[in-house]
Amino acid sequence: MIALEHVMKRYDGVPAVDDVSLTIPTGEVFGIVGQSGAGKSTLARIVNLLERPDSGSVTVDDVELTSLRDTELRAARRRIGMVFQRFNLLSSRSVRGNVELALELGSATRAERRARAQEMLDLVGLGHRADASIHELSGGQQQRVGIARALASRPSVLLSDEATSALDPETTASILDLYRRVNEELGLTVLLITHEMDVVKSTCHSAALLEHGRVVEQGRLVDVIRTPGSRLTSQLFPLGPIPDGVPADATVIDITFAGGTADRPVISRLARDHGVDVSILGAAVERIGGTQAGRTRLEVPGGVAESVIADLRRQGLLVEILRGAAA
Repeated sequence: MIALEHVMKRYDGVPAVDDVSLTIPTGEVFGIVGQSGAGKSTLARIVNLLERPDSGSVTVDDVELTSLRDTELRAARRRIGMVFQRFNLLSSRSVRGNVELALELGSATRAERRARAQEMLDLVGLGHRADASIHELSGGQQQRVGIARALASRPSVLLSDEATSALDPETTASILDLYRRVNEELGLTVLLITHEMDVVKSTCHSAALLEHGRVVEQGRLVDVIRTPGSRLTSQLFPLGPIPDGVPADATVIDITFAGGTADRPVISRLARDHGVDVSILGAAVERIGGTQAGRTRLEVPGGVAESVIADLRRQGLLVEILRGAAA
């Protein structure tokens, strides 16, 4: 488990991380999402105390890192693997040599380091490139080497700081699939720092939205989706502004689907039961946290809007009124 309690970090008096409290359960894939400058990378470096907070505590696997001395902290960091955005690989070493680097400060013999490095390269699909030079690899392959290196010391937590932002969509998908597999097969807690909502949608169980150094929303995605007014949900399923041309007397609503409600014939049932034409103004459906979920924006004739909204809510659907009828 990772627990941050009232963590503060300032630079020149300006908060980069502002009173952040987070609890990340063991075995979760957790996303920290936000725009550039939100404080995400600073927060990632605080988790393994590459940046020491000005105040607050950081606990990983029941060890309060903020209370440790330097020697104890170096040992504790070996339980936290870090994957960097710019790979941070040594061109002077082979692929295998880069992975072995993570083991050289420990007590493993040369043979043990070599065997462990090969095991991790096999895991990330690069066992056949162990003797290659780093410059011979593609960006996606270099990222896999970075993941193998982070896993070499058998960490319980894996931090990834914007590790897919420089990759093309196909390579990004393969790297995220690797993170999911590592989480499932090794039981690692994975913390993904990202500004890309697609990363959160495809990979994370839970997420926190960071703005100006503060956590403004957090929770399991399946719960967040069902929360009225959720800012994370609006970013997970962006529907944009109400289109021009919608009649002034029409009611515009957003319906959020999750779990068992996602596959119901809601629109056709509304048209049949209420005898009205319902226009779809936008829709987005994804699989999130293993659950089918989505949002649909509807234009409903004003005269029947209240009865339609009441009907939808009786069905257990989350309905938000953007324009028109009162709630």
